[in-house]
Formats: sequence, C-alpha cells, structure tokens
Amino acid sequence: MAVVFDADFTSTSQWTAGCTSAYPRMGPTNRSDHKLDYLSGAYCPAGVFEATRRPADGLWTCNLLTTEGSPEGFQVCTGDELSARITLPVEMGAWPSIWTWRDGGNEVDVFEYHPDHPDLLEMSNHVRGGFRYWDGGDRGIAPGGTFPMRVVLGANSVDWYIGEELVYADLHGVGPGWHAYLIVNLSVADGTYHDCPRLDGPDRLSWVCHSLRVER
Repeated sequence: MAVVFDADFTSTSQWTAGCTSAYPRMGPTNRSDHKLDYLSGAYCPAGVFEATRRPADGLWTCNLLTTEGSPEGFQVCTGDELSARITLPVEMGAWPSIWTWRDGGNEVDVFEYHPDHPDLLEMSNHVRGGFRYWDGGDRGIAPGGTFPMRVVLGANSVDWYIGEELVYADLHGVGPGWHAYLIVNLSVADGTYHDCPRLDGPDRLSWVCHSLRVER
C-alpha cells in the first residue's frame, strides 16, 4: 500500500477550516448535536486542536478541519487504511474526534473521547451499523494519554487497532464504492450526555493529532 494522504494541519490545500456540511447551514454552531461549538476559521499547527471559552454567549470557539471543500478535496475510500497518533485532552467537556462525512451521512467515527469516561474510546460505523465503547485504560486511554491507532475501512468490516491489537471489528463494513471526506475537530459537550466545562474551570481545552495518514 502507498501513502495517499499525509496530513499537514496548516495546509490550505488539504483542509477547509471552520466550515462543514455536517453542521446546520455549514456552521458555525451545532446545538442540536449537544455541542457548544462556535467554529473557528483557524488552522492547527503541530496538530493542536483547541477550544476557547466565549464569555459573551457561553459557547466555545473550536477548531474543525475538513477535506470537504478544500482545493485537493481528498476522500477516504473502501479499502483504505487510516493511521493516527493521538494525545487525548484532560479538560472536562472536551470532545475530540476524527470522523468522515459526505452528503448528509457516510459517517465513520475513527474515534471520539470524553474525559468524564476516562478509560473509554468510542468507535462507530454509522454507514452500516456497529459501535464499541472500548475500555483501554491499561493501553493509554486516559486523560493526557498518547497512543497510535489504525482503522481499516473494509467493504465487509471496519477494523480498529490500538497499536498492533485489534480491539474491534464491526463485521459490517462500509460496502463497495464508499467514499467520504475527513473531519478532525475538537467539540465541547453541552452537558446533556457528557459533562460540560465547569464555569470555574480552564478557558482553553485541547488535544493533539500528532500524525494522520491514509494508505491505499
């Protein structure tokens, strides 16, 4: 397999910042999904994704990058292998994720994480069904933890690996001919399902995507 995408989170050719069809009216907010996001048009040097408190309206200015609408317009396809190295956030309310989106769906959640469930990594296939909340506390899944992961986007199974360990195979896959844009972002939970940031807590949340590559 060959590398067909190697993320540079400052690249205006690879990424569009702060605008996605996954949010109503392309953003900047998505309150219906229980997020306090107000999307920023900023890029993310060194893969640091941030959210900063907006005292005036109670929302948070959040980083979101997507290949949708970018000059290169890269999409992942059936059979691709995505690998990333991640450092999780420590601040309550932080909601980091890597996921895919196209035409109102085609969503595979490479990962989501919430520090109020510190040992759990969330993995989901919304294309054909399947999800797992994986307890990886002994493998680096913890606030501030750093780990490598790999996801194989197969036609008949999407397989998630942490390091070299297969931790979930959904046995559904994405089907032949599937393709979708990449999204990497930091959202902020509004407290409905996961703890929101404390009013007396920090005014900045962050996580790091040290690397993100796709092989085909």
